[in-house]
Amino acid sequence: MSLTVVKIGGSLCGSARLERLLGQLASEIETPLVLVAGGGPFADAVRQVQAAMPFDDILAHRLALDAMTHLAEVLATRHPRLTAVGSRADVTTALGEGRLPIWHPAELRAGHPDIAESWAVTSDSLAAWLAAELRANRLILVKSVDVPAESTPAALAAANIVDAHFPRYAARFTGSIVVAGPSSDDRLAALFPVPCEAS
Repeated sequence: MSLTVVKIGGSLCGSARLERLLGQLASEIETPLVLVAGGGPFADAVRQVQAAMPFDDILAHRLALDAMTHLAEVLATRHPRLTAVGSRADVTTALGEGRLPIWHPAELRAGHPDIAESWAVTSDSLAAWLAAELRANRLILVKSVDVPAESTPAALAAANIVDAHFPRYAARFTGSIVVAGPSSDDRLAALFPVPCEAS
């Protein structure tokens, strides 16, 4: 099965672009997809609380994972086909039911040996980790800025488009990686493989 993981940046929260993209992904794309949402304003709230009432980055990381969960739950209300899921097994179940899962990292909250508990690991790296775990064919990062088409993971990290750990997770992923800025929206469907018809 051809599978695409689509990471939607939390910076799109509250925008018309986000609502439009969710509608397109849920209604117009026929290939199997898994969405990953950033933490958006919920993650911003964690940063604000940590600044006002200092606590270590391990707890901040876990609260940021909770932020991704909250945003996934909110986004799941935007279309009947969307559903928030907290494990890789639930992703598989949702896809089998014809749903469009929005994965949130509840399964990682207790810690995972592959993932540093730090602000330096963001939802971009978690999306790349998930794409490798699911053996997806493609990872699409939906961003609020356009980047050169041939940008490498290292170049994206150097430009602060993704986090510093992203190149390491990208190296474990054997599929293709696409960064979709605003200029890609009009040709969104072209970023996904055409499903094969049964013979």
